Amino acid sequence: MSDNLSVIDSADEALTAGLARALAAVLAPGDTLLLDGPVGAGKTHFARALIRARQGDTPEDVPSPTFTLVQSYLDARGVEIWHADLYRLTDPSELVELGLEDAMDHAITLIEWPDRMAPPPPGALTVTLAATADDRRRITLSGDPARWAHVPRMAQIARFLHGAGWAGARVEPLAGDASSRRYFRLVGDNTAVLMDDPTSDGAAGSDMARYLAMTRWLRARGFHAPEILAVSEPEGLLLAEDLGDDLIARVLDRDPQAAAPIYDRIADLVAELHRHPPPDFVPALDGPALAQQAELFAAWYPAAAGRPGAGAGVAVTIAALHVQLCADTAPALSLRDFHAENLVWRGEAPIGLLDFQDAVAVHPAYELASVLQDARRDVSPEIEERALSRYITATGQDDARFRAAYALLGAVRNLRIIGIFTRLCLRDGKTRYLDFMPRVWDAIARDIAHPALAPLASALREVPPPSPDIIAALRARAGSVR
Repeated sequence: MSDNLSVIDSADEALTAGLARALAAVLAPGDTLLLDGPVGAGKTHFARALIRARQGDTPEDVPSPTFTLVQSYLDARGVEIWHADLYRLTDPSELVELGLEDAMDHAITLIEWPDRMAPPPPGALTVTLAATADDRRRITLSGDPARWAHVPRMAQIARFLHGAGWAGARVEPLAGDASSRRYFRLVGDNTAVLMDDPTSDGAAGSDMARYLAMTRWLRARGFHAPEILAVSEPEGLLLAEDLGDDLIARVLDRDPQAAAPIYDRIADLVAELHRHPPPDFVPALDGPALAQQAELFAAWYPAAAGRPGAGAGVAVTIAALHVQLCADTAPALSLRDFHAENLVWRGEAPIGLLDFQDAVAVHPAYELASVLQDARRDVSPEIEERALSRYITATGQDDARFRAAYALLGAVRNLRIIGIFTRLCLRDGKTRYLDFMPRVWDAIARDIAHPALAPLASALREVPPPSPDIIAALRARAGSVR
């Protein structure tokens, strides 16, 4: 089955190469591209840009294989790339001698003049280039819409980067998160980061709109959110300043002894953030909303752990405790996904902030619970106490009352995380988050040990912790719930 997936009507050389670089970022071993079109349509130009993009910082010369018929390369990850020009092929049986058919199983294969093959390989993406006026070309991408579902989006990205003046950049995937967003680093004379959020349409309340609003708010107050370089809100595409790879998580992995001064800086950052009233466009995360989040835990984890119905009173208990411990404190801004993998260390410069579109107005202890009870890494009790005390001193909070609220909000946040990790496994087939469950549960246990949280400890008494057996059982059921 081959459908038209995307058409670019008037592509210059830069956009043609930019499309090749965008596709290079998502190709995998076993993918075959058929480059179709007459002499001079730009097939070799497209192939050369794609191959050099895959080769990263040390690209080779990529000559046309018109006379050799086949050229092979290794990309930066050691994946083979085969580039074939079949114009001089006299009989399809010669393909066996070239080894091209065998290569298609494990290599990325680019084939010019695919009409010389009989029949063309199944499952390939066809890139048809047709010259138009003024040295432009019409590019049609066609193939199996199930296998190549991502192709229309990559064509959209290529057009966006071309319009933003970044068509010449190499496109490299960056690690994603638990959302539908993807991130790419663009590497050219400079670097930038592309945020790809296909669920965002730019309407008020969309992730993109919230991200832009929070960026403006943070930067206006001296916090270092990435500068916006280009944006298409209706398409959910945004190009931002690249803050680099020195995520605080990586800095701490390299130098654990740096934890004390780094978390001092984080505590100071949160204290400074909380000197500003939260913007009126962020939603409130109040007692009822926090209780509703806890229902996510009750809906997914206890049954998956073999105790359906356990923890049924958690949400009601949290709502009551919030009234007792938190309701008399003015809400502060929380960036919400505030942890070591969303903070960039920049030496003496202000800490860089990432992933803040889900910001809320909530009790000020929530932000500290997010970063000090990190699901992804251990924070020592000494560092946690040091940062907590530093913040309390800087802001003049009532020590005992703030610590009780900190324990409650830490427990609520971590219960929600357990629910999310369970859902990601059972519904979405994402199992890597299961490894974090024991750490998150340990934090819950420490939180509910606070005397003020005795009612919550009682509500959780029948819920089993995520033991190795329970985690193994969850892993075995990955993707089974629809």
